[in-house]
Amino acid sequence: MLRVLSRSAGNRQLSNMTKTQTVSRSFTTSRLALNASAASASKPQENVYVEDLSAGKMLRFQESLPKLPVPTLEQSALRYLKSVSHLVPPDQFEHTTEVVKKFISSSGEGPELQKKLIAKASDPKVKNWVYDWWNSAAYMAYRDPVVPYVSYFYGHKDDKRYATPEAKAAAISTAVLSFKTLVDTKQLEPDYMRKRPMCMDSFKWMFNASRVAAPGEDYSVKFSPENPEHQTIAVLRKNRIYILPHEVDGKQLSTAELESQFEKIIKDADAKGLGPAVGSLSSANRDDCVVYRKHLISAGPENKALLEKLESSSFVIALDDAAPESYTERAHQFWHGDGQNRFYDKPCQFIVCDNKVSGFMGEHSMMDGTPTCTMNDYVCDVLVNNKVDHGSSASSSRDLAPPQELEFAINDTLIADIEAAKKAFTEVIALHELDVNAYKNYGKEQVKQFKASPDAWVQLSFQLAYYRKYGYVRPTYESATTRQYQLGRTEVCRSCTPEAFAFVKAMDDASVDASTKIKLGRAALTAHVAYINSATAGFGCDRHFFGLKNLVDKSKPLPAFFTDPTFGFSSTWIMSTSQLSSEYFNAYGWSQVTDEGYGIAYMINKHDFQFNVVSKKKDSPGMAKQIGNALDDMAELFSSEKPVKAKL
Repeated sequence: MLRVLSRSAGNRQLSNMTKTQTVSRSFTTSRLALNASAASASKPQENVYVEDLSAGKMLRFQESLPKLPVPTLEQSALRYLKSVSHLVPPDQFEHTTEVVKKFISSSGEGPELQKKLIAKASDPKVKNWVYDWWNSAAYMAYRDPVVPYVSYFYGHKDDKRYATPEAKAAAISTAVLSFKTLVDTKQLEPDYMRKRPMCMDSFKWMFNASRVAAPGEDYSVKFSPENPEHQTIAVLRKNRIYILPHEVDGKQLSTAELESQFEKIIKDADAKGLGPAVGSLSSANRDDCVVYRKHLISAGPENKALLEKLESSSFVIALDDAAPESYTERAHQFWHGDGQNRFYDKPCQFIVCDNKVSGFMGEHSMMDGTPTCTMNDYVCDVLVNNKVDHGSSASSSRDLAPPQELEFAINDTLIADIEAAKKAFTEVIALHELDVNAYKNYGKEQVKQFKASPDAWVQLSFQLAYYRKYGYVRPTYESATTRQYQLGRTEVCRSCTPEAFAFVKAMDDASVDASTKIKLGRAALTAHVAYINSATAGFGCDRHFFGLKNLVDKSKPLPAFFTDPTFGFSSTWIMSTSQLSSEYFNAYGWSQVTDEGYGIAYMINKHDFQFNVVSKKKDSPGMAKQIGNALDDMAELFSSEKPVKAKL
């Protein structure tokens, strides 16, 4: 059984940090120290990028992107041991050290598993050794509901130019279709990181795609965007689902024409009232979704074709009869809504409320957040700065047939399924607590004046906030993109470092002077930057261990390394964190990943930060407030060595 330390155990953890332990851990680290060549291997490898113009602008570097590397056993062992050295008591750490040393020794299981992993990574047919394993374990075989546990959201800053929700929905649709054209024609410029082109393969899952519930493991399906039957927008209003063609007679609808079509949908749905919430059937546990999908298809001869119309649509526009105002209200609306006026299996859903507030909800399975962040940032940018072609005016609009509602055959079994799904959704959402801290005291420009990485700064504030709230620190996950590699997704940055622990202990200790606190803070910031850079380069330890574990013979017991309590404890992410930023967003978030922890999504902008804190009733508002307090106090501390004062 995994031993998770209680609060009292955590307090014992602090008192157990003795000189003996420090000496022992230093000895362990020296025994496992990397030689110079191994250490340099954790840096991004130089790569020659060859442009294949026949693949289109978006994918022209794709085939010449490097493959995800495989760290050495020694590299990952050292990184892992350092990451847990301050998280567990001395006797447990010593035991874990022996387990690790045995695992990576010539007589241990590690070298043979490593050999198999290197063989897989070297296979010319394998573009990314972790890709299929990760997609399966983290997403497709995951059976908890997509909402709230897989989905994520953005909120768009208000734009007062739109008088009606249908006008706002039409403008968004035009901008999205502009971006879609760039993706479909492969004319979108690739994303870059430190001047390196990034993998753009996942963009193909953005439009005309859907997740499909299946026994044991779901799958994703992609439909041809060139098929006129698929050149549609699925529009939801009052739980009713309409199909709105965005191309008619080979010509894209203008913004004015789209606005007219959305207006027809709103009038029709509002006149009819609430429809059967077919979309709610995608909100349940995935095993239940399999059953619900089967029931839906078998309830009527047309239902399968109608479902395909929904799944094959370009994207979803949900027209919600709601008017969220506060940051927290908006976050709830975009994260999950009411569980009915959505279809959660679609990768891209845009939400427009009656008060013209808008946002986005993404299904995470085949895309991480960076592609949809790029897309939403583009949408907001071209609208705010009038850089999109809205087409002909209303006076030149065509007389278009009204969008057609998908009228599914509904029987008593489906009615029961819908009610069960709605009930389960309400119960799951009720378990959660969400709070938003829109921090305005300063932003990344001020942090740069402290000569610090803004991301490392914010991560350190999380550690200080958690320590102040609980009196100890816990394993923390920060998502690090590995899209510089073919089919790259993410690696873990273990941001609760020993250096961060040393800083947070000293921060409120009156016996420690300011210069020492700053020195410890800078050491923590440096350690974080080093780890996130290594993780982004593919040299974190977590995906490596995940790959090794997947290669263990299923007929044999797991090696002691994987069953050691420290291994499970250290990858139970009490704080799961991720940053995506845009000056056009006022919301971004998702769920916690463990019942005992927090999901903290954050945005770093020029003059402000924003934090979306979610938990299962672990005092999310209190945690959000502690983060703000930590940021205030860190700025005050670091201002003492700078002539420029923080704007507080």
